[in-house]
Amino acid sequence: MSVVLRQWLLPGLIGLALGGALVSVWNDYFQPETARSAAPQPGYATAVRRAAPSVVNIYSTVREQPPNCQRDPRLKPWCDRLMGTDRTSLGSGVIVHPDGFIVTNAHVIDGASEVLVMLADGRTAAASVIGSDRLTDLAVVRIALSDLTAISLGDPAGAAVGDVALAIGNPFGIGQTVSAGIISATGRASVSASPYDDFLQTDAAINPGNSGGALIDASGRLIGINTLILSPTGEAMGVGFALPADLAYGVLEEIIEHGRVIRGWLGLTLENTTALGPTQGIRISGVEPGGPADRAGLRASDRITGVNGEPVRDPNVFSRLVGMTRPGETIQLEVARFPGDGSQRALQFAVEAGRRPEA
Repeated sequence: MSVVLRQWLLPGLIGLALGGALVSVWNDYFQPETARSAAPQPGYATAVRRAAPSVVNIYSTVREQPPNCQRDPRLKPWCDRLMGTDRTSLGSGVIVHPDGFIVTNAHVIDGASEVLVMLADGRTAAASVIGSDRLTDLAVVRIALSDLTAISLGDPAGAAVGDVALAIGNPFGIGQTVSAGIISATGRASVSASPYDDFLQTDAAINPGNSGGALIDASGRLIGINTLILSPTGEAMGVGFALPADLAYGVLEEIIEHGRVIRGWLGLTLENTTALGPTQGIRISGVEPGGPADRAGLRASDRITGVNGEPVRDPNVFSRLVGMTRPGETIQLEVARFPGDGSQRALQFAVEAGRRPEA
């Protein structure tokens, strides 16, 4: 038996092993390129193919005039005709409805006399401005083209730090470009002057021209609208911010229905930080005379500790909750009041929300 093993079985096993190795080498180096390219490749090409047709380039023409023209409206017709110069600004946008509605940033189309949209397939169309919301820096424009691909909505609320994030836009006007990164932070506030800050932070490269473009997940679904960066040079430094897509869709619906975003308002000025001391809460620094909060009996120096039965500690979260309340609806506030004698009183207020004045 040992002789048979040495003479036949062992050489056979060695031959099989060598044969397998040769087949592997043949597949890796001599197999036709078309056959090898059919194998799945790592990366996010599928996600980009799904989302890219929905991301557009936006070119806005702004008519600039000398200072004298701006100061005296009587000179405006002559300035427009003889002295104005056109400046083109660059940006991006996202097709969110097959009927031609596109979400972008308000600063991309601000003051524009003409807005031109270029699709990923090369088609171009003039866009009409439906409306904008300066408080979130979002705007809606519309084009009259057929066969438009609306992007799929993702789950920005479910985005977690470390998730893959891809930015698609038109940086520096060179054409549609994709950059890759991760979600660096969620719920980032106090980044802009808006009381409704609720950004997704990403290190995917966002440069001038990316504003209004798409931030997508690894499946190609929209999770954010790229809006701003923090950078001493004005170029990508790995600290970019996108407005969550669900916020953008809410603004979209309001603008389409009303021409602007209608928000609840209480007439309160809040401190930017959570109040410290024995009782945590959001300190009221001012109350608008005659406003909803004033009529309900709230005072400066009160601390808001709860809204509609839920604790609240963040001024931005509170502002968003109030803003999402329809005018005429009632907000239940839990408040800590300090009369000045060292005591503390826990109070309840039912405040009927008013309509926030236009910015």
